Amino acid sequence: MYADCHIHTSFSGDSDTPPREQLDRAVSLGMKRVCITDHHDHDVVSDIDFELDFFSYFDEMLRLRAEYENRLDICIGVELGLQCRIAEYLEGLTGEFPFDFVIGSVHFIDGLDPYYDEYFETHPKNAYERFFEATLSRVKKIDCFDSLGHLDYIVRYGQKHGLSYSYREFAEYIDPILRVLIEKGKALECNTGALAKGMNDPNPCREVFMRYRELGGELVTLGSDAHSPENLGFGFDRAGKMLKDCGFEYYTVFRERQAEFLPL
Repeated sequence: MYADCHIHTSFSGDSDTPPREQLDRAVSLGMKRVCITDHHDHDVVSDIDFELDFFSYFDEMLRLRAEYENRLDICIGVELGLQCRIAEYLEGLTGEFPFDFVIGSVHFIDGLDPYYDEYFETHPKNAYERFFEATLSRVKKIDCFDSLGHLDYIVRYGQKHGLSYSYREFAEYIDPILRVLIEKGKALECNTGALAKGMNDPNPCREVFMRYRELGGELVTLGSDAHSPENLGFGFDRAGKMLKDCGFEYYTVFRERQAEFLPL
């Protein structure tokens, strides 16, 4: 069973799942390794508190790591919300705490999360373009992450606003992002959260992974983005087959911020 390296618990503001429930689910699925990656979106205006209490988080995760030692290899990660204006803060944070793995994700654009309708009302004609432009500027400026999370996150929510999406439509925006990741040695996440929501592709879609491989990309991480136990590991067999079809032979996991490679 694949290792799930994008899992949320009640340490994330948008999850009520105790860490133990996620870990027990992983054990029941036959997983040997997971990485907990709770949210930290700093200095954003939201009804949800996305600030992570790092000291409590590490205390609990280290305790659970010891408790599950003979059943499950638990890595401690974080999903950071990337914003250029807090780049220095993020760099300091990742230097202060001993993370195994750091996902860099883009959730807020111009102060708005595409999860909510207001983003699309504010950007009625260029919602996708604005998202990808912001993503490019952030991956260019910020270095303290290991893998870019759900590159086309916005697509999860754009469909209900009548917006079409394909890689071809937005290749001129997506390709520069892929090139920066490759140049910096950053991984691209295959996030199966979209599959759990009933979409046909993970985030990003198959065509993006094909293009990433064509450009020379080799590092891919695999995560369910599960906020509840039933979604942990969701769609991994399907995602693994897709990645192999795109030319990848292995996926990447991180320990102490160092890449390790596991066969698909």
